[in-house]
Parts: sequence; structure tokens; C-alpha cells
Amino acid sequence: MNTTPEQLKETIHKAKKGNQMAFSSLLDRFWNEVYNFQLGRTKNENDAEDITIQTFSRAFDKIQTFDEAYEFKTWLFTISKNIHVDLLRKRKRNILEQSSPGIPDAIKKVLDDAPTAEDQLIQDQNLASLLGHIRNLKPHYREVINLRYFQELSYAAIAEELDEPINNVKVKLLRAKKLLAELIKGK
Repeated sequence: MNTTPEQLKETIHKAKKGNQMAFSSLLDRFWNEVYNFQLGRTKNENDAEDITIQTFSRAFDKIQTFDEAYEFKTWLFTISKNIHVDLLRKRKRNILEQSSPGIPDAIKKVLDDAPTAEDQLIQDQNLASLLGHIRNLKPHYREVINLRYFQELSYAAIAEELDEPINNVKVKLLRAKKLLAELIKGK
């Protein structure tokens, strides 16, 4: 989808005003470029897809901060790169914590990672609360959340199931996650 710089500028202005079609247009226009950028960095389709979703989510949340003196694509790639770096740092920290030299191997073998009854109760309550929030979403958002996170379908499979273009599914899922987050925060 080729757009002139003027059309892109107009789409960004509309997105800054909260126009959902403008967000969808930007997602359609730049999804493959950001995804391929991350696929090259991560060499993992799932990570590339997750980082790309997070990139657009963060970009749409922070669209007001975009400075039009710069290229929109460069701004997206910078956000995407930072999310990837954060992911790598988090994984590295987890690996270091798991292999901490301060804890002898004998103690690590004794430590029980199984959840206690209290932990399980809290987990069950959190799941019940999450399901309650999901039920408050509009049916089409509930359905896409269910297909992606409970049935663990790929975007392509969801698009086929709903008979919609894959980019519509991506936008719908992005919007559903944002609305769900707002419900959880109590807005």
C-alpha cells in the first residue's frame, strides 16, 4: 500500500485525533516492515509477532509524542528496537537469577517451585476476575480474545475463522487488549 508523504502526514494527524481508521491504516501500511525488521533481529516468528504488536500498541498510545520532523517508520523501528532490547534484558535477568552463584545447587534442588494452596487460590481468583472483565467486552472483541489466548490460534487461523483480513484481526485484537486493560484498571 503506497501512500504519498502528504497522505501519510494526514493519516498521522487523524490518528493523533483518535481516528480508528487512521490507526488501522498505519497498521496496514507498516505492519510487514516492522514484523520483518523484528524477524531479522529475533529469528523467531512468535517473538517478532509479539514485539510488533507491542510496537504498534505503544506507538498508538504515544502517537501524540511523534515529532513530524522525523520519519514515522524510523520512529516505529526505534520503538520496536527498544521493546526488543527490553525483552532481551528481561530474559538475561531471568537466566542470571536462575543460575545465581549465591545459591548452592543442593539448595536449588530442595526449593519447591510448586504453588501453595494460597497461591493457587489467588491465581484462580485472578483468572475469574479476568474472565469477568472479558465478558464485559463487546462480543467481537470477546471472540478475538478467546480465539487468540484461550484457543491459541495464530492470526492467520483467526482471520480464516472470522472470514476477515488478517490486518483487521490484528487491529481488533490490539483494540480488545487496550479495552481490557482499561476495564482492569477500572476506567
